[in-house]
Amino acid sequence: MQLLVVHRDAELGEQLVQMVKDYTAHECDFAGSAAAAMDWGKRHSGCRLLITQLQAEDLDGLALGAALSETFPALQTLFLPPYQTSEQKLVVSLTKVFPEPIDGEALLEAIGRAEQEEVGAPDLFHVVDLLQMCCLSQRSGAIQMVKENKSGIVYLRGGRLVHAETTAARGRDAMREIVAWELVEFAYDKTVRPPVETITASWDELLIDIVGADDDTSAVRSKAR
Repeated sequence: MQLLVVHRDAELGEQLVQMVKDYTAHECDFAGSAAAAMDWGKRHSGCRLLITQLQAEDLDGLALGAALSETFPALQTLFLPPYQTSEQKLVVSLTKVFPEPIDGEALLEAIGRAEQEEVGAPDLFHVVDLLQMCCLSQRSGAIQMVKENKSGIVYLRGGRLVHAETTAARGRDAMREIVAWELVEFAYDKTVRPPVETITASWDELLIDIVGADDDTSAVRSKAR
């Protein structure tokens, strides 16, 4: 399996590449910028897994993942956001998001899961994993999420969840419906602004309230539990 690690910190990026080579049989290369990653993509015939820094100077991991997936339709993605693990309010099992300090063992497990995916399988993220990552990264814009024949959109402003819509619901009710989908495909557009603000609760209070009724077998648990 061919992997690509993209990170502005060359030392950390090379360490991740070496870890992959030491503990797996996969091919793994490094790119230090989005431009270098796109150039790498033009020179390679395949890539199954992108491990990318979420955001840095001249690097937007969400945009890079979307661009490379057009070149490599079978691409799976893991994100390395800038915040600390201690800042997370919710823990998602089988996560695809690895804050600092990066848990090498968990990252290797995620690489193993990607290897087991059928070629061409959709790049699925847990709704809570995705929203927590975007909120803690202070993102603004809109995230469209798709689950089979269902579709919803969540709007963010500076790391706050301010509005959500599905075919049948708006606001908190729409968020409850979307979270229940669990694993989704998504597209992010940072230029979109919310048409209205229907959510006033903090993102963590809202998500903890929604998943709080689940039992301990749930894929998501609150750190406060």
